[in-house]
Amino acid sequence: MKTSLYANLQKKIIIITLLVSLAPLIILGVTMYYQFSQTCRDKIEEQIRYRSGAQAEAVDLFLKERTAILGAMAASHNFHEMIEGKDLSRVFEVMNLWAGAFVDLGVIDSAGQHLAYVGPYDLKGLNYYQQPWFAEVMSKGIYISDVYMGYRQLPHFIIAVRRQEGQNSWILRATVDPDIFGGIVRSAQIGKTGDAYIINKDGVFQTNPRFEGRILAESNLDTRLFGGRTTVIEQKNTRGRELLYAGSWLKNDKWLLVISQDPREQMSGLFAARNVEILIIISGILAIILATIFTTHLTVSRLRQADLRMNELNAELIQSDKLAAIGKMAAGVAHEINNPLAVILQKTGWMEDLLFEENFQNAKNLEEYKESIKIIEEYVERARKVVHSMLGYARKMEPHLEDVDINGTINQTIDMLENYARTNNIDIQTDLDKDIPIIAGDEAQLQQVFMNLISNAIDAIGKNGLVQVKSRREGTNIAVSIRDDGPGIPQDQQKKVFDPFFTTKGTGKGTGLGLWVTYDIIKGMGGAITLKSEVGKGTTFVVNIPIVIPEKK
Repeated sequence: MKTSLYANLQKKIIIITLLVSLAPLIILGVTMYYQFSQTCRDKIEEQIRYRSGAQAEAVDLFLKERTAILGAMAASHNFHEMIEGKDLSRVFEVMNLWAGAFVDLGVIDSAGQHLAYVGPYDLKGLNYYQQPWFAEVMSKGIYISDVYMGYRQLPHFIIAVRRQEGQNSWILRATVDPDIFGGIVRSAQIGKTGDAYIINKDGVFQTNPRFEGRILAESNLDTRLFGGRTTVIEQKNTRGRELLYAGSWLKNDKWLLVISQDPREQMSGLFAARNVEILIIISGILAIILATIFTTHLTVSRLRQADLRMNELNAELIQSDKLAAIGKMAAGVAHEINNPLAVILQKTGWMEDLLFEENFQNAKNLEEYKESIKIIEEYVERARKVVHSMLGYARKMEPHLEDVDINGTINQTIDMLENYARTNNIDIQTDLDKDIPIIAGDEAQLQQVFMNLISNAIDAIGKNGLVQVKSRREGTNIAVSIRDDGPGIPQDQQKKVFDPFFTTKGTGKGTGLGLWVTYDIIKGMGGAITLKSEVGKGTTFVVNIPIVIPEKK
């Protein structure tokens, strides 16, 4: 039931966290992209509008200059001068010298007869009375034609001005070089998709486009969509691609200069930024999702472990109450033992004094008496240290600094456990470094450490095994290792062995306090204890004890 509760809790936390985290990120990304896209598109429209208007002014200026020089030549020369071949050739040279872009020049009388001509075509003697442009120039005085084929059967357009001399009218007509004119128009195109051309009111190309169509062919643009001076529209071309078209009417209101552009080319930087933004957002979303799942799983797992731990602590609390009662009893027992020990120690001192009296000096067994008293005192001291160890379990005791022989303490501890080990057919072997120095420490606490570790090794083996105890000096530490060939400790339990109340022994066979007390003692000395175990091969505990040189007495 609790497993389902934790699973639902984890799912709700993940969903809420992702909604709160991802919604602003996605909204911000979409908003930024939309705003940036709109701004970029407005800039592109403004740029193409400006280029269209500027280029239309350039074309207007080009036509105005050619019209002005043609009118000046007509005004400064009379009809008879013009029909003279030499004068007309000189005028043609002057016009190309100062303005350029003229292909030919001709003089036409009021009947439409081509009387004089300078240029690469054979047009002299032709009559233009029936040509549409002839009537226009005769009525308006100045005329710029649409592109047409004419007698030369090549696309071209002309500029013509009428000169009135009394009752006589005549026309000075020039053809503009279509390559030069088309080059001026095309100079407005940019990029790989840009195009620039001129169409008339009927949508017929007056210059060659870059991509689709040709001069004098129908375009797919409706000129009625372009109003005012400059207009920008968006429309699909014949290939179905959306293009921006900027159209500016020239001052003669007959021609429309069009600049087209694929906005995607100009917005390639935006698309690159968009892709980077999408990549960043996706990476951020993935990072948020992974982090949310990981942290939520970790939090819920710790919450679950805390709940389990709390249940364990509730059970251990009862055991702790029992241990507290045992501790009080142990303290009382230790106190009661200390009193007889003090009396025994006092009496052995009195007996030792008696041996120095004259009556005892000549006694046959004097040396045996002295040795017996010495043994009594030694075992009284040993019992006192055992009592001290019992009090260590019962209450927190400050370390008692004294000169400690680590090897001697290990041997004493092994002596105490020798019978227990022999009973279970367990051999205890030692390999102790003789160069280990005497250190300042609490011998009782160290003996308690070795007692816990060696007895645990014996318990882990059970029967028929080997315990190896080694001591070595390693720099500023003394390393003591206790190794057994028992069953080993599973990997998942190794991190818990130093926790209070944790035990690998069966129910009722251990309190789980031994290694905890051992760890606490070694840590209090400034040392460390480590564990290395492999299932089926045994366990090794290594105790590192700092070398503290005793003070000189």
